[in-house]
Amino acid sequence: MDQPEEFDALYKDVRDQLLVEAYALTGDLAVSRTAVRDAFAVAWHHWNKVQRQEDKIGWLRPHVWRRARNRHTARPWHRERNLPDDVAETLEALNGLSLQQRKALVLTHLSPVPMGQLAREIGVTASAAETLVASADTDFARARGCTTDEVGLRLEGLRGVATGRWPRSTIVRRAGTTRRRTHAIAGVLATTALVVASGTVVAQGSDDAAALSDQGFSRRPLKVDTVAEVPTLSESSLLQAGQLARVNRSLTWSAGETHDNTTGDGLVLPCQNASFADPDGLGAYVRTFSGKPKPKAKRKPGASAVQMVELSRTTEEAEETYRTALGWFTACSTPWTQLVAVHALPGVGDEASIVTLRRWRGATRIAQVGVARTGQVVTTTMTEVRDGTTNPDKSASVLGASVNALCGRPGTGDCSAPPKPRREVVPAAGEVPGMLGEWDMPPIRGAGEPWVGTTPKEVSKNEAATRCDNTQFTGKAISVHLSRTFLFPEAAKKNPTFGLTQTAGVARNAAQTRRFVDRVRTKMARCSDEVSTEVTQIFNQRGRKSELTAWRVESELPGNRSLEVYMAIMRHGNTVSQVGFVPAGKLQITRDEFITLSKRALERLPRLRLEKK
Repeated sequence: MDQPEEFDALYKDVRDQLLVEAYALTGDLAVSRTAVRDAFAVAWHHWNKVQRQEDKIGWLRPHVWRRARNRHTARPWHRERNLPDDVAETLEALNGLSLQQRKALVLTHLSPVPMGQLAREIGVTASAAETLVASADTDFARARGCTTDEVGLRLEGLRGVATGRWPRSTIVRRAGTTRRRTHAIAGVLATTALVVASGTVVAQGSDDAAALSDQGFSRRPLKVDTVAEVPTLSESSLLQAGQLARVNRSLTWSAGETHDNTTGDGLVLPCQNASFADPDGLGAYVRTFSGKPKPKAKRKPGASAVQMVELSRTTEEAEETYRTALGWFTACSTPWTQLVAVHALPGVGDEASIVTLRRWRGATRIAQVGVARTGQVVTTTMTEVRDGTTNPDKSASVLGASVNALCGRPGTGDCSAPPKPRREVVPAAGEVPGMLGEWDMPPIRGAGEPWVGTTPKEVSKNEAATRCDNTQFTGKAISVHLSRTFLFPEAAKKNPTFGLTQTAGVARNAAQTRRFVDRVRTKMARCSDEVSTEVTQIFNQRGRKSELTAWRVESELPGNRSLEVYMAIMRHGNTVSQVGFVPAGKLQITRDEFITLSKRALERLPRLRLEKK
């Protein structure tokens, strides 16, 4: 089968499948159809790459979904008239779900894929994916008025509407060919312009120029239309092994593979959710590095590094690429990975940040990921060192070097000044941005499994409270609240009381949250007078807009035993939150780790936006 025939067969086989997927995500049939058509045009443009993919629909899906979501912005759901009642009700139920829940339903019922692939495409852990699928089924069934066993049947009803005429495959291929030809012509014109310009310079420096008038030629300068040089990437603009020495000078660094990231799964960085942050980009390069101890170094662990560079079509698309890549690391879906800190890097390219991660499966490793944009180019660098420092200075220097290797070329912007990292508030992340996520949880040795968070929901009993304060978020002061618990699923079966719980709520004004927090402090002070309970305040921070107080509570239990728990209460403006940790056996966190986690909860709290149902 030749290339056009193979493409035409794929177009005919999967276009309706991709259409119903996009329709379920957006509720907008016209936008979904356009997204599918355009994604196939891109596929033909890159057909030499696409035809080598085993899972071609998996290559097309992110292109379709991204285009459908972008075009659907600010358009209402199921805007088509005369929809059947059952379809309209299904779309209304989908509209009440989060985007991740809708994706989970699509990949579970409309286009079933293995759970591991579902987790990877959505960008969550495998265990979190199972929880997400369950919550999506339950929430959809409740909204649709059906049982969870009928969810698939209700979604199948969308196929009857997601139909219609498609443009001929020849038209789609023509659009893809036009894309390819446009890029090629632009490159030729740019090269021609450079040749003409260089020839003009040579002619002007010739001794024969004075004799031109004698031969009857006019000395009027020729007008040459200038064409902007088309941006391209080159391996020569990537980091060199010697530049990694600034990370750790006791190591000997060497470069590994350099490739365009089009083979395999394309996941070369921790927390990376897709092969490219810009799937429609003009090009990409990946280069790996390894650092080995020098002969005289004593028991020094090795290190690794990766650089990934992507070229977008426009500066605006590069800005989106930068945000996407940064989001991979600030809301990391890779298990056993903790977000330690985020630093901005003013003066490094057009925009830049360093994200510090702690990876704690096996030996603890510190991974520092730098993301920078210069014009249409986004460069991402990652250095990973066992038991390394969390200070971002050295990794920031590597990122700055990568920007300076790129800047000055067509399509790039600012170069890098000497990096001066500045600690930043962590970006919004997760389904409820004002609450903690799995990526905020501290490492616990011996757990044998990663943290998993339950779905945030309203509860009648606040598990974050201690027996001293017995705080409830269901009174008149708190208009709406959510609670979730982070645990290790297998360990929780043996230790049902274990877990870290956060409950957060919204009051009408700051005065109410101030009184709410004061009442908790008063109760904790009284509890310290009880003989069987020892209450120790371990942290106290008060400001005009925000407050945070944390305690260690140790209670005597029968059989000469005791239970030590941690609890923190905090507020910011009209938002308030409580965090509680109950250990079990060896599953413990330190006092400092709890204080750090409580500070992170306060850091996220200002973004809490809850609406009363």
